[in-house]
Formats: sequence, C-alpha cells, structure tokens
Amino acid sequence: MAAEIVNPRSDSTTDQDGGAEPLDSFDPAFALHRGGKMAVQATVPLRDKDDLSLAYTPGVARVCTAIAEQPELVNDYTWKSSVVAVVTDGTAVLGLGDIGPEASLPVMEGKAILFKQFGGVDAVPIALDCTGVDEIVETVVRLAPSFGGVNLEDISAPRCFEIERRLQERLDIPVFHDDQHGTAVVTLAALRNAARLSRREIGQLRAVISGAGAAGVAIAKMLVEAGIGDVALADRKGIISADRDDLTDVKRQVAGFTNKAGLKGTLEDALAGADVFIGVSGGTVSEEAVASMAEGSFVFAMANPNPEVHPDVAHKYAAVVATGRSDFPNQINNVLAFPGIFAGALQVRASRITEGMKIAAAEALAAVVGDDLAADYVIPSPFDERVAPAVTAAVAAAARAEGVARR
Repeated sequence: MAAEIVNPRSDSTTDQDGGAEPLDSFDPAFALHRGGKMAVQATVPLRDKDDLSLAYTPGVARVCTAIAEQPELVNDYTWKSSVVAVVTDGTAVLGLGDIGPEASLPVMEGKAILFKQFGGVDAVPIALDCTGVDEIVETVVRLAPSFGGVNLEDISAPRCFEIERRLQERLDIPVFHDDQHGTAVVTLAALRNAARLSRREIGQLRAVISGAGAAGVAIAKMLVEAGIGDVALADRKGIISADRDDLTDVKRQVAGFTNKAGLKGTLEDALAGADVFIGVSGGTVSEEAVASMAEGSFVFAMANPNPEVHPDVAHKYAAVVATGRSDFPNQINNVLAFPGIFAGALQVRASRITEGMKIAAAEALAAVVGDDLAADYVIPSPFDERVAPAVTAAVAAAARAEGVARR
C-alpha cells in the first residue's frame, strides 16, 4: 500500500440541505481532506493475463499452500512484515477528546501518511466502534494476522495502559502506544541535549511533570530508566505521592518509582528549585512558579495549541524552552520517533518494542543534533532526512542486542 496526499480540489458540490457553499471553498484543510488522504496502490504490474495468473489465480494458490505448510513464510510473501495497523477507539483524539471513531479517521489517516513519509512504513487506519478493554483487545488480536505491528493511537487513559499490556502479552508483534512512548522518546532526546548544552548529566536533574495521563506516566518511566536524578508527577489534585489515598492503580505504581524527595502539595510547590518542567496536561502554570525554578532550568511546555507556559514567559527564566508547536523552536513532535521505531522493529521482525529499543531511539535522535547543539536547537526537525535512518538503525541494533529480533 502506498499512502499519499490526495491533491486538494474544490468542486461545486453542495451540502445535504442544498445550495450552501462547500466547506472546501473557504477552508484549505477541508479541500485537502476531500476524498481522504490515502490510497491503495499495487506494487506489482497487472498488464495482461500472465500477470493476472501470477498475482491471482492460479499462481497465488501455490503461495497460499506454502504459507499453510510454513506459516513463517507469510513475512516473505505478503505485506505483513512491513505494514502497521493504526488502531483507535476515538476516545482521546488530539486535544478534541472523545469524538468517536468516525471523527478520528482524519487523524488516523494523517498518522498513516506520516508513517510512510518519514519512515517508509505502510500503515492502515483502523477506527473501532467499541471502547471496552476486552472488546478492543479481542478485536485487535483477531486483526493481527494481517499486520507486522500495532500502533495504538488516541485511546484514553487509564484504559490505554491495560490495552497495550494485554495486547503485547497475546501477540508476537510490536504493540506501541505512541501517545505514551513516542512522546517519551522525543522528550528524553531533547532533555539529553539540553543537559549536554548545560554541561550536566541527567542524573543531576530534578524534573516535574504536569499531567499523569498516558504521556506523563510514560515520560516518567523513561526518565527513571535513563537515570534522572528525581522526577515528580502532578495531576489535578497535586503531587503524586505514596501517602495519597485517591490514586488509581497506575498512579500507585508511579508513586513507587518517582518522587524520591517525598514532595507534597501542588505542582507549583514541586517546581520550586526544580531543574526541568515537562508539561503534558493542557493546564496553565503561573509565571511565579516558573521563576521559582533553579537557575539554568529547562521548560518543555508541550500542550497544544496552548503551551502550559508561553515561550515568551519561559524564556525569561529558562535556559532551554521547548513546546509541542511547529511555530516555535524545539518542537517535541512524536513524528521524530514512531516512524523510525517501527521501521527498525519491522526490519528485524522484532517480537516487541523493549525499553532498551526506546532508549536507543532517544539516543540516536539526540545524536542527530551533533555539534550544532544550541538553546534553540536541542531536537532536530521532523524534516531532517537523517532522523528516520538514525532511529531505524539504532532500534534494529537494540532489538538484536536484547534478543527480540527474528532476523
């Protein structure tokens, strides 16, 4: 399958009530999306009956029989080993929330073309009309024979944690919730370079994360895995600590490996003297709280479209500022991670994506910046052509080193 942007077009089609101007006549986003952003394209010729007899019957029967006798041949003689299912239930779509499966499809199509454009990986959007954990797990397990990997997308927390865990237990292909791990990989890469710029090690830093959803939890886990000095998470009720009696199972687990300092109180309390702020909450942090951070601090305010701290404010106090937006320097963008991570995993037919593979992806991503490192350049652009090959190679090597590669 080839994912490609459909040429924008505007026509005279009216709406269902008749007579109204089509949306694409005044909004270029609608013009680009008309007809969808993807198409299926054959990779073999169908010029005559000889081609047809090889691509379909009778030639295809010989391939089917061989796969039935040796199931592993499906990876060599079908697209399975090079295609990813992009699966959502539409419950946490961008900043739009629970908008349902149909309304999620433009985002899933977009994700699929990002896979193709930035990683050379084919992907199929699959929007499920169910939200129960059991239903989603069973549905994806039954779809899995067609795919070499599963990218879970825009599924709300805390269900996303359980869905990913159970799918990875039952499948022998990579299952990756990008809202968690893609964000964490790119954040760690940027933080490594920010630390290098300030001539510090990650182990010397204390970080505070605003938001204890999918991204916040994954970032905390990855920072701990990478050796952060300390990290505390804050949700709507304040700092997550072991003595709170209102924690979910996931947050109780988080309390067990974060906040070694035993901080209590609000997010603002935790920021006093902190070296790093990481925002994945969509809330707002006061200028006074940012001013209370340690000298030479880093502010990664990643909420879209409105960062938790506006860059103009953050720059008054922080040595490095990053956001999730493309119109400011240092964009923390998942597209820097997931295409190369899946490309590397598929290349070696990995059975899963390990913590080591994610750490390797972050290190490779950080290394792309190289000697060009600067306060406004701690993370490369998604359009830097070095990114995907570097991440792909690092992930493939890590998969082999960790024993999850099958070729």
